[in-house]
Amino acid sequence: MCSRKRGKKEPLKQPKKQAKEIDKEDKAIKQKQKEEQKKLEAVKVKATGKGPLATDGMKKYGKK
Repeated sequence: MCSRKRGKKEPLKQPKKQAKEIDKEDKAIKQKQKEEQKKLEAVKVKATGKGPLATDGMKKYGKK
């Protein structure tokens, strides 16, 4: 190989990431977070479908 190469140089190779070991506690925590996220999304969909929540006590004034 010639030491006088022109053009782009090859990037240095990154070391491969090691797979993280997941224990039972981490799995339980992730499962709990997923369930909470699903509940929040369900409540959000329910709330957006109804419209304003505090409209019972408001009266409209105008022409009769």
